[in-house]
Amino acid sequence: MRILVVEDERELAATLRRGLSAEGYSVDLAHDGREGLWKARTGDYSAIILDLMLPVLNGYRVCAELRRDRIDTPILVLSAKDGDWDQAEALDTGADDYLAKPFSYLVLVARLRALLRRAPGQAAPLLTVGDLTVDLAARSCRRAGTAIALTPREFAVAEVLARRPGEAVSKYEILHHAWPDEAEDPNLVEVRISALRRKIDTPFGRASLQTVRGLGYRLVDDRSEADRIGADRSEADRSGGERVGGERVGEQRGGGGRGDRA
Repeated sequence: MRILVVEDERELAATLRRGLSAEGYSVDLAHDGREGLWKARTGDYSAIILDLMLPVLNGYRVCAELRRDRIDTPILVLSAKDGDWDQAEALDTGADDYLAKPFSYLVLVARLRALLRRAPGQAAPLLTVGDLTVDLAARSCRRAGTAIALTPREFAVAEVLARRPGEAVSKYEILHHAWPDEAEDPNLVEVRISALRRKIDTPFGRASLQTVRGLGYRLVDDRSEADRIGADRSEADRSGGERVGGERVGEQRGGGGRGDRA
């Protein structure tokens, strides 16, 4: 997920970028309101963290312009203006949440996750490739129900591949998503791909994370047809049995058949 941080305090902006990148988010920065508005209009962001007291164009104007343009990206205001009227004005202008400075980083990340969970028009929070699931809201991964512990970078790589199941994704696309500040060395991708394979494939005897020679990597459903049918049947059993012609398999019909005996 890509986050836009619009903050004129460069040291704070850099700190936020480092912290959010460590959480597995891709982060872009803007240091004045005009730059922030342009990036928010032209970029594809899951959320925006917005200061109010910005040079060139203040945060209220940025928020109002985005909502006027019908851009509904969730906005979390982060500001030293902590009065009730300041917060009310920001929320009435179109912000979705407000956090006053100084703030707890733990609370900031929790509020950001909450915004992403309930954001309209966002990608499905659960990505599924075969029996591998990547939960974007919980930042967790499972294979056939078994939890897999991933580092933030490994999760970011898994996310970009799971968003495009079966497609070859280049090393540079993965770099841009998972290492927005260091998107130069493709060896970073190779190391994380190897680590990811050891976690999502090797313990399960699988080969879903594949190398596409000359192109990059792809994530596929590598289960056999028999495994898929078995999984489908198990799911049907959990939901009350398969239905054939509108009836559950194994469900007894009422009396009156030729095989009935008095």
